[in-house]
Amino acid sequence: MQISFYPSERVAVFIDGANLYSAARTLGFDIDYRKLLEMLSSKGRLVRAFYYTALAEDQEYSPIRPLIDWLDYNGYMMVTKPLKEFTDQMGRRKVKGNMDIELAIDMMEIAPQLDHVVLFSGDGDFRRLVEAVQRKGLRVTVVSTIRCSPPMIADELRRQADVFVDLMDLAPEIARARDPAREAERQAQMQQAEERGAPGEEFGGDEDDNIGNVAPEDEEGFVEERPNGGRAGYGDRPYPNRGFGSGGGGRFRRG
Repeated sequence: MQISFYPSERVAVFIDGANLYSAARTLGFDIDYRKLLEMLSSKGRLVRAFYYTALAEDQEYSPIRPLIDWLDYNGYMMVTKPLKEFTDQMGRRKVKGNMDIELAIDMMEIAPQLDHVVLFSGDGDFRRLVEAVQRKGLRVTVVSTIRCSPPMIADELRRQADVFVDLMDLAPEIARARDPAREAERQAQMQQAEERGAPGEEFGGDEDDNIGNVAPEDEEGFVEERPNGGRAGYGDRPYPNRGFGSGGGGRFRRG
């Protein structure tokens, strides 16, 4: 099934950045955010496209920053907040970067100006939010995937949605073409990041599954850091604001 809207519908898109990357990585492809925005704009009256992520702002080297800048310059409204770091009782360093509240507040605030919401996430915590905007008369499409084991979307969220679209069905339209030269460059940058001892985040083409080299959240919303390196991937070029994309930059907001 593909994403579709009624001709007169006002549409907003809400992207849980970490969750979307995790689903795409599981399916074996990278998201081209330029293609994604163009695809959504071509199907309806796109009012706003929100992208949510937490940032490790104290790092000397942050591979996610180029992606954040590119999205901000090219039509996405960025909503970010700093990662919180702490040490648990076992002495393990953990970070927390949950953006659920920010996404829920924005969706409820803009709901009166919309007819249709597209949520890129499989997080079951959003089921109640989806129900709330449906009671306001909005239709809700949820994008995630069930083509893996276990499925990336919570069953209760899938049941609540008016329409469920499997991310794999969108791959022909939004997948980023792989370039062997860029893949080699990416690996070299990952190695350099590890040699510098700087934990890297992977977003866009290389976004880690829960913001900044962290494992999936536990029941309390905390995540455990793991070493990794990465480089942000976006569109089909390595640098932001170089004459491509949809123009009309989004607004950068810190939580």
